[in-house]
Amino acid sequence: MSNTLKNSVQLIGNLGKDVIMSTFENGTKKASIVLATNDFYTNNKGEKIKQTEWHNLVAWGKTAELMSESLTKGNEVAIQGKLSSRSYDDKEGVTKYITEIIVNDFYRIAK
Repeated sequence: MSNTLKNSVQLIGNLGKDVIMSTFENGTKKASIVLATNDFYTNNKGEKIKQTEWHNLVAWGKTAELMSESLTKGNEVAIQGKLSSRSYDDKEGVTKYITEIIVNDFYRIAK
């Protein structure tokens, strides 16, 4: 099995906010994005229920710049990337865990 398939994520969803760009002292660019994906199911009463999942996305370098320039809140986008988990200690010393998707490629879906 190819290494590219071992940690691969593909999602299609809508941006929940505008892209947030950061530039570090060394010039590295980072984009932070929130993506919503919707799933629908019918409950036991026959009602159609929408279930929304929120995904934290991060893009770096040229991909970050392109996402910032071409995407805004509400845009439908397809992304390809990989899962990344990290942790940090907050101000109270409590360890927080975060799972993000590192975006390698994206495509804005025109409506």
